Amino acid sequence: MKFTTEHEQIKRTVTSFVENEINPHCDAWEKTPPVPLHELLKKMADLGLLGIDKPERYGGTGREFSYQMVANEALGNINSGGVAMAVNVVTSMATPALAKFGSEELCREFLVPTLAGDQVCSIAVSEVGGGSDVAALKTTAKKDGDDYVINGSKMWITNGTQADWFCLLANTSEGKPHANKSLMVVPAKLPGISHSEKLDKLGMRSSDTVQLFFDDVRIPQRYRIGEEGQGFMIQMLQFQEERLSCISSLVGIEKAIQQTIEYTRERHTFGQPILDNQVVHFRLAELNTELQALRALYYQATESYVAGTDVTMLASMCKLKTGRLVREVADSCLQYWGGQGFMWDNPISRMYRDTRLVSIGGGADEIMLGIICKLMGILPRRKK
Repeated sequence: MKFTTEHEQIKRTVTSFVENEINPHCDAWEKTPPVPLHELLKKMADLGLLGIDKPERYGGTGREFSYQMVANEALGNINSGGVAMAVNVVTSMATPALAKFGSEELCREFLVPTLAGDQVCSIAVSEVGGGSDVAALKTTAKKDGDDYVINGSKMWITNGTQADWFCLLANTSEGKPHANKSLMVVPAKLPGISHSEKLDKLGMRSSDTVQLFFDDVRIPQRYRIGEEGQGFMIQMLQFQEERLSCISSLVGIEKAIQQTIEYTRERHTFGQPILDNQVVHFRLAELNTELQALRALYYQATESYVAGTDVTMLASMCKLKTGRLVREVADSCLQYWGGQGFMWDNPISRMYRDTRLVSIGGGADEIMLGIICKLMGILPRRKK
């Protein structure tokens, strides 16, 4: 991927913002969550960082997707995975479908204030009985006059306590599971919407994650994104940008390797630096090689996406490899930190906890493998 001076400027802007406005507060947000998103996103919006690849008429800057990918990668400088994820939900998980398929009226009402940093949004797809199996979701939105009436629940919803609106997927008919769903905008303060206490997670501690409940929640049908029955397809397209946003993990991997080099160079055992052991420096070199190969795959996928090519396979490969590599790096580096790595406030132990989610959220590794196998033509046929 060729970088322009504008790409580099976006990278510098995001990196500087992270260093000055986010990282000084990460430890406090980890201990007393959640990150104050309305305040943080407003600052980002003032710098033009919330709508990099969104249309100018809605407050975006109208650049193509590679510029958003540069920003996503730079967000990896954040010292807390939960903060990075909370921001990515807004830029790459809950708004792409609205920007591409939403009506003019709908975008004016919800996308404009979101890109201006005045509203927080969240993606509401997963359910207790259907996380990665999107086709199995049970939440319904039944027509009643000009409205939909929504009943059901959503699980593991990031930004759930702070969201002003949800991008929600629900069944709008009794048809086949891939053709009976619609994507819609649901304002968070409507009667009938409630949420659980914040879920107590292994990692991503600085973000707020809840279960949502919808009890006869009424919205106008004009809040639907795209055509009725096309929600599954639209959400699959939106997933591509979500999965490519995992590029933010690469900077975290890079930092972990470098921090481990510095620590093992200073830490001595048996009369020499830990780094001088061949098993250690060979392993760090191997991990860095894997990192650079993965970065090249992301850049290839980005170029293809900008060119209008279907990147379902490449995006699935990127997410699969990221989830596995970040776990491998966190585990290997923690081992070289020894007892220090086992301390709760150690940056590698935080990475160890936070990044485990990459292989689960947004489609588990097994789902990515299934998609890749299907597109390779090697997925076994199901017996009838």
